[in-house]
Amino acid sequence: MNLFVIKMKDSLLIRIGVVFLLSCGSKENQKQETQESTPSSFSFTSSQSLGKEKLSEYGFFKGELADLSPKEDVHPYKLNSALFSDYAHKARFVQIPEGKIADYHPTEVMEFPIGSVLIKNFYYPNDFSKPDGERRILETRLLIHEEEGWKALPYVWNQEQTEAFLEVAGATKSVSWRDVEGNTQKINYSIPNMNQCRSCHLKDGKIMPIGPSTRQLNGDFDYADKGEMNQLKYWQAHGLLSNLPIENLPKLVNYENDSEALADRARAYLEINCGHCHRPEGPAKNSALHLMASVDNPAAWGVGKTPIAAGKGSGGLKYDIVPGHPEQSILAYRMESTDPGIMMPELGRKMVHKEGLALVKQWINEME
Repeated sequence: MNLFVIKMKDSLLIRIGVVFLLSCGSKENQKQETQESTPSSFSFTSSQSLGKEKLSEYGFFKGELADLSPKEDVHPYKLNSALFSDYAHKARFVQIPEGKIADYHPTEVMEFPIGSVLIKNFYYPNDFSKPDGERRILETRLLIHEEEGWKALPYVWNQEQTEAFLEVAGATKSVSWRDVEGNTQKINYSIPNMNQCRSCHLKDGKIMPIGPSTRQLNGDFDYADKGEMNQLKYWQAHGLLSNLPIENLPKLVNYENDSEALADRARAYLEINCGHCHRPEGPAKNSALHLMASVDNPAAWGVGKTPIAAGKGSGGLKYDIVPGHPEQSILAYRMESTDPGIMMPELGRKMVHKEGLALVKQWINEME
């Protein structure tokens, strides 16, 4: 294996680029999986500045690592509306340094102090009708808030479910499960590399968290020994959050809850799946689409709007959204595709989210 000898002085972005200049070999046998791609970690002088080699070295969990049983200073949470990731389930946790506290923000993600870590584990239950049964964890993504900003690190789990290893080049894992209808599903699940992690989390050119905002956390969570409790009140009671208003807290609806208004559900879906890029501060700002649910202007969502730079992605259609006609709407066309040059979101999925697509189509169909 040939390695470049590099003296690292610059930003994390430069370090990420190095991976594409390396020819990587294999790691220990416990990380090998038949007919799967797991790029090996690379090493050079400043490798320690990237992150710990093993997930267990952070000490987030107690007991068997695969149980994901958090230690006292690691707190579970969930989002009202979650990003679709090829039907993967997610177990989320946050660790905030002792003596420090996150600050409330009415519209954006919480302002987390230096040293905070967001921990997101992606897994598939063997049987989706038994979501709490046997499962396979594929990856754990860490967002670590350092002095120079947020850093995204992907950790890939081994077949034995005993450890996850830092893999800056990402990986591909073959995974299968039984869905709620009893059908067997199988995909080659993609774990993003560090550069892809960065691209989705960019806001004003800096890596930022996407999920844990006031609107997303304003909902109940079952805290096992403590019972069900509003997450924001839990965070405040445990010294994790300051400046929380007493009333009138904003809330993003759960797009899977069909008792909520159709438009609110569709807008929540588009925000979490598309809005982190399609906003004035996001990497897709040149599309002129603003898909955050807080935006009131229909033209900003794409109603009656011609695409600016869709190219092949337009499918020959003229408008992003044509009220009453999802079949004529570029937004629905791109959601329905799995062609890498057409589909949206362009990262993080290989499957069509049937339920999400049906929701957005119904919203467009009933739009006046």
